[in-house]
Amino acid sequence: MTELQWKQLLDVIEGKETNPLQTGFVIDSPWLPNWYGIKLLDYFTSDELWFKANLHAINSFPDVMFLPGFWSEFGMCTEPSAFGARCSFPSNEFPHAHKSISSVSDIAGLVKPNPETDGFASFMLNRLLINQKRIEDSGHRIYFSVSRGPLNIASFLMGTTEFLTAMITNPDEIHQLLTVINEYLIDLHDLHKQVFPTIDGIFILDDIIGFIGEEEFKVFGLPYFKALFDRDVSVRFLHNDASIKSSISYLPEMGVNLFNMGFDTDLNELKEQTGNQITMMGNIPPRDVLANGTQQDVGTAVKEMINNLKDRNRVLVSCGGGMPPDVSTENINSFTEAVRKFS
Repeated sequence: MTELQWKQLLDVIEGKETNPLQTGFVIDSPWLPNWYGIKLLDYFTSDELWFKANLHAINSFPDVMFLPGFWSEFGMCTEPSAFGARCSFPSNEFPHAHKSISSVSDIAGLVKPNPETDGFASFMLNRLLINQKRIEDSGHRIYFSVSRGPLNIASFLMGTTEFLTAMITNPDEIHQLLTVINEYLIDLHDLHKQVFPTIDGIFILDDIIGFIGEEEFKVFGLPYFKALFDRDVSVRFLHNDASIKSSISYLPEMGVNLFNMGFDTDLNELKEQTGNQITMMGNIPPRDVLANGTQQDVGTAVKEMINNLKDRNRVLVSCGGGMPPDVSTENINSFTEAVRKFS
């Protein structure tokens, strides 16, 4: 993100009126490599192609905030790899982290990884260091430290069904697991902030909080996310495009001030449920409209979303969730044109 875009984002989060409304998208490996014309494996293994793909996106759509901006990642394998998960990287399919915890008894032997040396997190950091000067020379800054959330990582290490079941059958062991993961994540975010003083935001992605009920969230989610977001940064950004029923009212308590949700929720309701304290980033359907719809479909969806807003403050116009595969340049341009026209 440029310094101007960062200021515009802070203005939106602070509730200042912007005209037109600001547009933002979460972009990473599900969309960016194939849109740029390369395979996912090329994107993950070449610093040069990674940099050029990100630069081409931001230059192609200057009116769009791409969050977090120059995202150094290795798909869902980034964090689980530090805990010993075997990772598979097909040539042009999403990578996958295999389970590394076969029984709850394995949790007792889990050791907190070192984000400087263990797993793909070390590659993630070094990629940013290698490209830092080029990123800054292009007029952008590294403003976010980024990771998946503790429940998301635990579900990869154990398997989603096994993890959710163990919350009920073995709560003590699950707390032990989440504590180790959270301590690792805090170390990771602290390390990135130390290495890149320009960082003034934290971005956490965790869909598993949408798989559990409110009581379970209060026990196994809330305290860990509060600890993660308890830091001196201006932007505390959470992504969860699964169900938000169990967690939405707790976002202010978690410390979140920017939220990217699933597309099947009404922004007016979300703003009411959070006391209009949280900037909402959404919310047209990502696959059925932004990726598979016509340019007219995209424009119509944006118009309806904006016209339905009761309060246009603290809204970052986007799709519900991250940018999905196969979104075309033309549809993104239709999106941004509609935002300018109807806001």
